[in-house]
Formats: sequence, C-alpha cells, structure tokens
Amino acid sequence: AQEYEQLGAFYLGREVDASGELSPTPLLYDAKDLTTHGVIVGMTGSGKTGLAVGLLEEAAIDGIPAIIIDPKGDMGNLALSFPKLRPEDFEPWIDPGEALRKGRTGAEHAAKTAALWRKGLGEWGQGQDRIARYKKSCQVRLWTPGSTAGHPLTVLRSFDAPPPAVLTDAESLADRIQATTAGLLGLIGIDADPVQSRETILVANILQHAWAAGQSLTVADVILAIQRPPFERLGVLALESFYPAKERMGLALRLNGLLASPAFAAWMEGEPLDVERLLYAPDGRPRLSVLCLSHLSDEERMSFVTVLLGEMLSWVRSQPGTSSLRALLYMDEIFGYFPPTANPPSKRPMLTLLKQARAFGLGVLLSTQNPVDLDYKGLSNCGTWFLGRLQTERDKMRVLDGLEGALSGGGHFDRSALERTLSGLGKRRFLLHNVHDSAPTLFQTRWVLNYLRGPLTRVEIERLTAGEKADPPTPKAAAAQGRVRREAAAEARVAEAAAALSPAAPTAAPSAMPRPVVHECASERFLPLVDEPGAGERVLYRPSLAAEVKLHYANRSAGYDEWRTLFALTPIEKQEPAVTWAEGEFTDKAPFARRGGRTPRKGASYAELPAGTSRKTTWSGWQRDLKQHVYRDLAVVLYRSREHRLYSEEGESEAAFRARVRQVEVEERDLLIEKLKAKYAKKLTAARERVRKAEERLGVQEEQLEEQSRGSWLRIGGSLLDALIGRRSLTTSRASTAARSRARVAREKQDVARAERELEQKRRELEELSREADQALAEVPTVPSPADLDIEELAIHPRKTDIDVSTLTVVWIPWLVAEDGTTRPASDLR
Repeated sequence: AQEYEQLGAFYLGREVDASGELSPTPLLYDAKDLTTHGVIVGMTGSGKTGLAVGLLEEAAIDGIPAIIIDPKGDMGNLALSFPKLRPEDFEPWIDPGEALRKGRTGAEHAAKTAALWRKGLGEWGQGQDRIARYKKSCQVRLWTPGSTAGHPLTVLRSFDAPPPAVLTDAESLADRIQATTAGLLGLIGIDADPVQSRETILVANILQHAWAAGQSLTVADVILAIQRPPFERLGVLALESFYPAKERMGLALRLNGLLASPAFAAWMEGEPLDVERLLYAPDGRPRLSVLCLSHLSDEERMSFVTVLLGEMLSWVRSQPGTSSLRALLYMDEIFGYFPPTANPPSKRPMLTLLKQARAFGLGVLLSTQNPVDLDYKGLSNCGTWFLGRLQTERDKMRVLDGLEGALSGGGHFDRSALERTLSGLGKRRFLLHNVHDSAPTLFQTRWVLNYLRGPLTRVEIERLTAGEKADPPTPKAAAAQGRVRREAAAEARVAEAAAALSPAAPTAAPSAMPRPVVHECASERFLPLVDEPGAGERVLYRPSLAAEVKLHYANRSAGYDEWRTLFALTPIEKQEPAVTWAEGEFTDKAPFARRGGRTPRKGASYAELPAGTSRKTTWSGWQRDLKQHVYRDLAVVLYRSREHRLYSEEGESEAAFRARVRQVEVEERDLLIEKLKAKYAKKLTAARERVRKAEERLGVQEEQLEEQSRGSWLRIGGSLLDALIGRRSLTTSRASTAARSRARVAREKQDVARAERELEQKRRELEELSREADQALAEVPTVPSPADLDIEELAIHPRKTDIDVSTLTVVWIPWLVAEDGTTRPASDLR
C-alpha cells in the first residue's frame, strides 16, 4: 500500500519545506478534524477547486458521503472519473476552443490530456487503480432543482412534518419553520423577516399548526390555508385585524401564480428534497450529491439553499451523537450567503449548523474567492483554514484579521509569519492552519483523480445523467402512486356503473336504481357530498368495504412490541372476487373519519352489490380473508446486523440503516486508532528521550575526547621541545605525562565508541518501535462500504391470536354523473 493510504486520513498533497521545495512527506489530514468544520480561501486560479475536489475524492474513498452546493458549475467534475485513462474517455469533455488555440484536433487534444493526467497522477504516486477505487466507493449524482437537465429535485411539492426529534425541540422546530418559510416566500420576492413580515408570520404559523399535529402539507395546502387559516388570532390580535382576508388573498394569488407559471413547472418535478437520499444510494453506497444551481436566478438559489440548510438541520438533530466524521456539507462559494452585517435567510441556519453539527458528525466546508464580505465571527466555529493565493493586499489583511479573530479564544497565531507565507504562495499551494495541529503547514495539492473540465453546461449535465436510473420511490411516494392508481380504477368502475343506469330524458329527473339490501351482520355509512350536483348531474353511490383491524407486533430479540390499529378500505366489485383486500388501502386513520351517517341522499342511484351478499357466510368469509391478508402481507420489516446486534428503527430505510451500522464501525475503528496512537505515543516519546540522552552522552564523550586529545598533543610537543634543547630531566617527566595522557585519550576513545554503540542501539530501538506502531495501525481492519455489510431483513408478522377485525362496514361513496356519462367525485374519499 502507498504511504498515504492510511485509515481515516485524507491525502491532500505533499508538504513544502522551508526552502520552498516539495518534500516527499505526504500531507495527511485527519478526517475527524473536519467535524470542527473548515474554510477554503483563495483567488480565482489559486487551485481552490482542485483542493476541494481532492478532499471530496478522499472522503468518498473513505466512505463518507457529501452534499455539495455548486452555484458555479465546477463541482460536476466529480463525475468525470476515467479509470482506464483512455483518450476517447476524455474527448467528449475537452474544450474544443482550447484545442483549436493549440492547433490540435479534438482527438489529438484528448490524447494529450489523457497523457497529462496519467503523468500527473504518477508523479503523485497514484494510478488507475485508485480512480477505480474512487468510482466503486461512491455514487456521484448531479441534481438540478428547477430543471430536468440532471436529476430534478423539488422543494415545492411538499413540506413534510419534521421528525419527532425536531418537533419536540422548540429551537429546532423554529429553525426549520423559519428556513422553510423563507425558502418559499423567497421564490416570490418576499423578504422573510421573522418579526416584521406579516407574510412570514402567517405562513410560519400555518406550518407550525400543521406540523404540531403531525400533518404534512403541499404548496396547494399552504395556499388554501392562507385564505382560510386554521386559527383566528395571531399573537393577541384577531386575524382579520393583523392580516385581512383581502390582503391574504393577494399573497395566495402570488403563490398560486408561481405554481401556475410554466417557468416554474420544473420546480414541481423530481424527487422531494430528502437529506438521507442525497447522502446514500438505495444500495447503501455513499453519495457525492452535487446540487447544480448555476442555472437558477439569485433569488431561486437563495430560496433553495435556505430550505436545504433547514432540512440539513432537521437531519442532523435526528442523528445520534458521534465524534467521527459522518457526512460532509460543502459549499463552493459562500459569498452572499454568510455576510458580516446583512442577514439573508441562509445565514441563520448556516450559523446554527456551524455551532451544532459537529456533535453529530457533520462537517461543514465552505469556500470563497471573496474574503472581504464574510462573517468571520461566525467562521470562528471553523477549526481548519486552507489559505491560498489572494488577489490584493486588502484581501490578505482581511483574511489575517478574520483568522486572528477566529483564534482569539485559543490556538497558535503568528501574524507576521503567516503574512510572509501568504505573500509567497503560488498556484496549488496552500497554508493549512488547523487548531488540532501545533503549527501551520505549507503544502501543495495533489493531482486529482477526476478530470477538471471546468463548469459543466446544461447539455453536458444531460449527457452525464442520461443513462442513470431514477431512485425507487420512497414508501410515502409509493403509497401516493398506489392511491393514484386506485383513484383511476375507481373512476373507471363508476363510469361502468353509470353506464348501467337507465338513461334519463333531458327534462326528466334521473331514474333511481333501488338501494341494495345489506346483510344485518354488516353496518352502513353514507359519506357526505363535498360538492353539490350541477345542472343535469345526479348522485351515484358506489360501495366499498371498511373494517377496523387491531394488530399486535412483537419480537423479543429486536425489542419490538407494539399494538396498532389500522383501517382497511377496499372497493366491492360486482364480479368475483368481489373483495380483494390486497388492492385496498390501509391507514392509521379512519378513512371516513367518523363522517357521514346512516341516511343517504334522496333520489340517489346505487351501484349493484355482488351476488351472495345476502348470505352471512359471504361476509364472514371477507372477514377471514382480511385476517389472512394482514397476517401474511402487513408485516413490519426491520433490518438486522447480527454482528453488531443492531436493528433498524421502524420506517428507517435499508440505506440509512447500512449507513448507521457503518458509522458504528467507523467509530470503533477511530477509537482503536486513538488507543493505538496513545499507547505508542508514550513509548515513542520515551524512546526519543532515550535517543536524545544517548546523543547528549555521546556529545559529552566527544568533547572530553577532543579536550584530552588537545592536551595530549601539547604534552607531546613540550616533550619534543625539551629534547631538542637538552632538558633531559624535563623530557623524561613530560614523556611520562604524555604517555599517561595518551592512555587517557585511548580510554576516552573507548568511551566515545561505547556511546556511539549505545546511540545506535537506541536509534534502532526507536526505528523498531516506529515500525511496530505502523504495523499495528496497518492491521486495524478497514471499514467495509455500506453495500458490503451483512444486513438481513427481519419480517415481524402480527400475532395471529391477537388479530381482531371489527364488524364490516359498507361505505357508500358518492359520485356525480353527468348526462353524457362523465363522472367526478363528490367526496374527498374515492
């Protein structure tokens, strides 16, 4: 394995030494450090996009998903990964203008580009296998809210009630309501001031009223509620005094005009905004979800980003706490969304994320080329700063002022040294200031795995996403599709029943089919009409069968024990099988909500009941079929990890559960790495101290040897001088002293040799301990991708003996039939 392939570490480049030369030491950034968030600052051309792409590539390889807000269009390059590095892979994406300027054909320029990428990757120790690993580790998906160029994404289709964790937290709920309200009203140009804007206060109260009851809303619901709010007072004022009906109608018309406008039709298409599905593919693989916003107006971008940040807050608060990095939120240009004095709707949820998300493992990474207009006080929540080349001296001073203020509460800051370093930065060179490190690090970014094509056009986004399949519908969406199918089938059945009615003369009253007789073992209910018949229309009742079912689900190992009451409703057909519960609808609320009564509309007609309804056995058979159906087909499906003894929550998707299990493994891995590092840190510190002391002892011995050697040579010289001038007595004495001195020198040499051997031994021990530590870290098991986890389904069926089916009820549902045979529902239940 390459030196940079370490668990939980991002390979961002190589360090730059004091002389400005690249060192062989890779810059490995601890993924956990991003839980304290980060900022990238650099002018156009500084390599800011390359740094961000490289960091996101590392996150994907490490199994960490990311939501990427892309106002400019550059981050779609994350989808341009070509493991084989063939020229034909690059050719569709090269810039024809650049090829022309260099005097090349498209094929020649593609070949040059492929060769450049192969060479660049090789120089940074990366090969085709790493591109393949990246491509396998994640799914890159390009989303285009308000457009069908990529995967469409809508924030207008529905405003779902937040999860219980948000509903029970007043501050969280207020943040979610404010973000949703600001996002909606921002699309029609209304500044969503939470205190002074009547529109904001009204819509916020409508959302709060519905969500407190667990009710999700559509935009149409909001428009209707604006006209007829579900409350009579706002604050201490009567609603009509605070916001008269005539003026509310103006707001409703503006929102309705938004929905009716062809320009906004694309906003109603695509998947509803769901953070979980943005982070994880259906198979559990982490996603790099690029939210392409370059095609939107400034108001639309602000609206979308505000709603997204509100959804992110709700998602974050529904997660368990962790100290490991769970996911990333990256914004490619923060300018305009987080200013120092202005208060756009995006600022509050962004600031809340910076303050709170770290406890739940969400890292926020912000990027900008405009360092002047930023709220540096808010950015003091960021622990990592990547500082690149800046355009003006003013920009540099503003960044240093901001960084100094951000670190005022702690952290090392040497302004003069940072200023000198920033002044000399070149392209792709960044100064990394990390509060978790003892000193800043200068480094150069590595060659990225993806081809940096530049901003993608609409046509290119279409080409990239053309062959990709849409995600399977969520359970809620699938249920809605089922309702649409049932309603279409109901209309067809009513049309058939209407055709069977005897025709009526235009001036005569319609003939009435007699009311069928229902067996005494069943009850009847007639739903009220919500719309009166028009000219030439008559009422036709069509039968459905309803029942209340009480169920008991229990599984001791999963810790699941719940009683549930469901209401079943299915049409009664004339042909056999007359009742098919599998085609019915099962809800936790009575489908007719206790409405209606025992008396039908006078003069109404009725569709026929099937033969056999006069026999009690028919009704008891339908009851028995219902019991069998709920036991067989209405199981609660959970997911289980035997290895970790974990079970999913009810309603938790398989992808979300896989991500949660993987997060447990990541936390276990990070904890093991921390323990190993702590264990060997003490040993390595002690070993380095032994080396230092051995070096000191060697130094002392070498000084003593040098001193003895100088003295010995002086004595020898004196002895020779005495011999030359004839002082024999002195010569003999000095010769004896010199001999003793040479003996001492010999002993000092032996001491130096022993000190050298000791130092060499201590150094070998340090090297062996370092290798042992590296080997221990290398043996930490890698965390599998979510898709590779061993997850199994656990179907919990209701206990047969506890299934209780109430008396069956025939629910007569009214329809209106025109003279030409066309039908329309006269009830809100079909």
